[in-house]
Parts: sequence; structure tokens; C-alpha cells
Amino acid sequence: MKTIKLFKSLTILLGVFVILSCEDRLEVIPEDDVASNTVFTSGATINGAVVGIYSRHQSGDLNGNPQLISEFMADNVRFVGSFPSLQEIDQFETLATNATIDNIWLDAYELIGAANNIIVNLPGVDAGDLPDLTEAQKAQFIGEAQFLRAVINFQLVNLFAQPYQFSNGTNLGIPIVTEAFTGDISPFQNERSTVNEVHAFIEQDLRDAIASLPEDNGVRASAGAARALLARLAMYREDWTTAADFANQVINSGEYALAADYDFYDDNTTSSELIFIVVNTPGDGPRDQEDNVSDEVYVNFFNPAPGGRGDAPFSPDLIAAFAAEAGDRRFDELSQAASDAGGTDTFFTTKYPDVVNNASNGMVLRITEMYLIRAEANLRGGLSVGDTPTNDINLLRNRAGLADLGAVDLAAISLERRKELCFEGHRRMDLLRNNMNLRPGGGPESAPGADKVIFPIVDDEITNNPNITQNPGSF
Repeated sequence: MKTIKLFKSLTILLGVFVILSCEDRLEVIPEDDVASNTVFTSGATINGAVVGIYSRHQSGDLNGNPQLISEFMADNVRFVGSFPSLQEIDQFETLATNATIDNIWLDAYELIGAANNIIVNLPGVDAGDLPDLTEAQKAQFIGEAQFLRAVINFQLVNLFAQPYQFSNGTNLGIPIVTEAFTGDISPFQNERSTVNEVHAFIEQDLRDAIASLPEDNGVRASAGAARALLARLAMYREDWTTAADFANQVINSGEYALAADYDFYDDNTTSSELIFIVVNTPGDGPRDQEDNVSDEVYVNFFNPAPGGRGDAPFSPDLIAAFAAEAGDRRFDELSQAASDAGGTDTFFTTKYPDVVNNASNGMVLRITEMYLIRAEANLRGGLSVGDTPTNDINLLRNRAGLADLGAVDLAAISLERRKELCFEGHRRMDLLRNNMNLRPGGGPESAPGADKVIFPIVDDEITNNPNITQNPGSF
């Protein structure tokens, strides 16, 4: 990946939303016609609008809290924080009025609205009328918006709906919003589509994005990033052939390669390891769009004092998983001993190292995951795409300083996936899609299919959308 500066000079053009109440964050509607007319007057302003979508993706409510929550709802993190909204989630008692999930929902649909403005309106712009816009650039901008919309819809359906395995995807997912705001709010008061329908919508966005995105697009979305997310989506749906094929395409693209070590976590945007990340810098990090203050989550929760809160240390179960095989560099080099917020001596991840500037990057897609997906898909699908599961897993183990395995089964692949991707937001879905309890020895509240392993639809949406259906057991 090549380093570029994601600027925010035109973020305001993406930030104009109509709120139906000054006191409550109620119905969020994408930007108004005035902003739209300003956006589409030049290639520069259109590019600025697309960069504004990336800026929204920097929000701690979209890159920070979902990853944190996915780790402590599962068995990788022992949450010791004092925030009531996070304690509710940790204890599987999340209410529809929970402020944390409300912020996730709000920020997600704000980003989707900003993406829709590009996807809906830019096709009607004649590139020949704008001297600084080509047809290729126009297509690329639409593809970037489609990719980011797909990323967020995938995140939402994973958090607010039971996984595909619950009822083969016929269960309710999330509302699909495709409109750009023109004054009528009814297109934004949608019933929830099924998980299958949401997945199909995501897949179409990603396939369309592949056709228009370059293979190398710096830190912005690329065709390879869209293929990588398609591989993950197919794996979640147990479509092993598609998962293996897309993962293999990314591995063999020549654009990415397994890094020799783990330095890519240290604010690195150029490593061959990285497919797509959320780039945070000291001058351009996660900001609350309304209050323009930092809402960094990675540093505050994952790191101990001084600088961090120390709320999210390794769980004893994860420590034991690493301790079972001594010398794993993913623990030895990516953890630090410290006291947590409650004063207990434990370990913390160093995957989010910039405590001073609140500028740690967010890992969304990296090449390591493609080897893990290809290995799992080949094993479970009885396939032989690209390489054997044993070779793929041993490649990752070798980098971690561990000896080769003679053969692998699903348990071995799952363990390597856990140790490789811990603290990056994968664990909750990996357990749920494999019909496993989120907590070791956990009770029925954390079992697959339980009401509170997913979030309730937020109260603001229930209040202001007469067509939407709440999740079972939510209040």
C-alpha cells in the first residue's frame, strides 16, 4: 500500500444530515440537495466527498467499539471497564437504549447515506462537463463508495442479526438503505431485510466495486480489498468454493505478501501485509462528527495506563491458548505485562501502539486472513485451491516462530485464526458461525442463537420507523 494523506477539507459536504429533532438523535437522513449540488460541481469536490466517507469510517463507533465489543463479548478479552453501556453488553444485558450501540447504528447509517449520495448521484454526472473528472475516475469514486457501504452493512448485519447459520439466512438482518435524500423520509423507514438479502446486497456492491477499482489504490479501497471482503462474506455463509477462490485471487494477485514480522501494527501504511486499513494519524484521527473531539477507542481500552484505560486485557483463556505452545511471537512481541483498571497484573495487546497521539491504525483486511480463509474453505469444502490447508497454516506458524504441523484439522485452523487475529474484531463471529458459546463454560445467555449475543435494534430507530421489527428478547 502506498501512503497518501486522507484530507478532510470537504468532509462538511458529506456531513449535512437532516435530524428530525433537536433534542433526540432520531431519524438520520442523508445530506440535503444543497450539499449535493455543491459536491458535483468539479472532480475535486467529488473526490473530497468520497474522502469524507473515509473520514466517517475513522469514527471510533465504527472502528474501535465494534472491534472491542466483538472481543469482550467472546473469550479473548476480560472486560474490566466501568462504562455502564459496555458493562451491559459484556453481561449480555444490552438494552435498546444503550448509548454505545445507538452511536454505532447512527454513525453507520450516516456513512451509508454519504456513500449513497455518490452511488446514486454521480452516475448522472457527465464527466465531459467537468475538466478535472474522467470516466475512469468517476467509476472509481462510485466503486469506493460501494466498497465502504459494503464494509459497514456487513458490520451492522453481524452485530444486529443472528448469523447465517441461525436459519440459513432467512432471519431478519438490517434495513437496506439505497436512496439519496430528496426531501421524502419514507425511503428511510424500511423494514429489515433478511440476512440473505443483506448479504446479496453486500456481494453485489463488492462485485461492482471490483469492476471499477484499481488493483493499487494507495490506502483507499482497491479491487483486492473488495475480493478479500467477498472471501470473508463467503466463509461466513459456508460457501467454501467462493471463499477459497477469492482468497486465492488475493494471495496470488502480486499486490500483497505476508510480512516478515509484526512491525506493520506500528503505524505502518506501506506494508505488503495490509489490504485495507483505517488510517489514523496524529493530525487526522478518529473524530466525533458532531462534537469534533477525539473518539479513539483502540488506545483508550486496549492499552494500560499511562495513556490508556486498561479496560480490555487478555482473557485468562487467551493467555492459556498462547501458553500451550511456548515461543509464539504473536504473544511474545505483541503483548505487554501491566495492571488492568482493577489493579490486577495481566497482559495487554500492543497492536494499537500510539497511546500518545491516539493514532493507531485499524486493521480491516490483511493478507494473513486470506491464508486462514483459504485453509478453512479448502478443509471444510474438500477443495484443493491454491495450496493445502497444512501448508497455509504452517506458513503463518513459521512467521510466529512455531514448528510445522504434520496435518491440520478445523480445531487447529481455528486456533491459529484466534491467535493471529485476536483484538481485531473477529472472534465473536468466528464462535457464533461455528455454533460455539461465546464464553468458556458460558451459560445460555452467551450460547449461539441466544437473544443477547446480538444487539437490539436501537430505540431511536424503533421510535421513528413504524415499519421496523425489534429483535426477540429486546426492550
